[in-house]
Amino acid sequence: MAGVLALAYKLLVNDRAKFAGLLTGVTFAVFLMVQMTSMFAGILSKASATIINVGATVWVMDHAVNTPANSIPMPDYVLDAVRSIDGVGYAVPLYSGVGLVRLRSGAYQAVTVVGLDDTSLFGRPELLEGRIEDIYAENGFIAIRDEEFSKLENPSVGTDFEINDNRAVVIGIGQVASSGLFGMPTLYTTFNRAVQYIPSMRYTISYILVQPKSPAAIPSIKREVARLGYDALTQEDFMARTSVFYKYQTGLGTNILLMTAISFLVGLSISGQTFYTFILENLDKFGALKAIGAKGRDLVAMILFQAGFTALAGYGLGIGLCALLIALAKIRLPDYASLITFGNLGLALVMVLVIAAISGYVAVRKVLTIEPFDIFRG
Repeated sequence: MAGVLALAYKLLVNDRAKFAGLLTGVTFAVFLMVQMTSMFAGILSKASATIINVGATVWVMDHAVNTPANSIPMPDYVLDAVRSIDGVGYAVPLYSGVGLVRLRSGAYQAVTVVGLDDTSLFGRPELLEGRIEDIYAENGFIAIRDEEFSKLENPSVGTDFEINDNRAVVIGIGQVASSGLFGMPTLYTTFNRAVQYIPSMRYTISYILVQPKSPAAIPSIKREVARLGYDALTQEDFMARTSVFYKYQTGLGTNILLMTAISFLVGLSISGQTFYTFILENLDKFGALKAIGAKGRDLVAMILFQAGFTALAGYGLGIGLCALLIALAKIRLPDYASLITFGNLGLALVMVLVIAAISGYVAVRKVLTIEPFDIFRG
């Protein structure tokens, strides 16, 4: 069998033009599939940035909340009720809203304002400059150094600006695990200051962050919160709800699915047609092998090897090309939302194997019906 596969390899790469055409079709199909799904994965990751950065074990929210950016304020009694539930270690409020900053240059910039619990500062970012204690000073804010930091004109500790006609002072520069999706810089401050600075409705608590005494207490906490008329979601549950919203309740998921399907069809049509042409041009060689005693399973093994080798080589080249372009894009566009995950790689591998299987099946049918007599007579 090793000799048969070696012969199949030589037949495949002997015609470099045809082999290059096969590789090109599969490579660009994989590139497009991985690129589309990676963009979607990056968008979902950025959409859950607040969940990832705060890092709370359980989030309490209104039933209608689908994403962290669309919070619905809750009354203060919900916080007291949650704190009284058995199994709750502690519970703190979180404010999340949008403010309008007037910079020193006179330009205006929308920002995401996160208000942390005044007592614990639970969910605070890691500070690169400044002291966390200064957040209690008058007008104190922490600016997050991420892809959107330059939109605040690269402030330093001590820089002041106006936010909704209130004076604000940068007392620290922080960093977080993930930047947001909508291209707005992020400022952290205390809960009471955020409520004071950002116009809001009668209720002011966006979320309640709960730390259970043990993981075993989470189901009972969820049941008790449900009796209050609200949802209690773990970090993973909240991220999953956000993903479901963007996949099925917006046009984003449908568009990505269509582009991925088109990429698959393009790769299938190019590689299938090219591989079939390759088989037709080498029918005399397969007929000669059959005439000297090669069995049908040997010919099938040769074709499947050729299809599989081409598919896997194109898969590797497509992944490499996609990773290279994403890296270059992030150098020039730091907020570019694209993330290659194991799920993306697995999906692309399955689809490229399907391409190889269909192309191989078409070729196998043609080769198995060949008669050596017809080849030699020609």
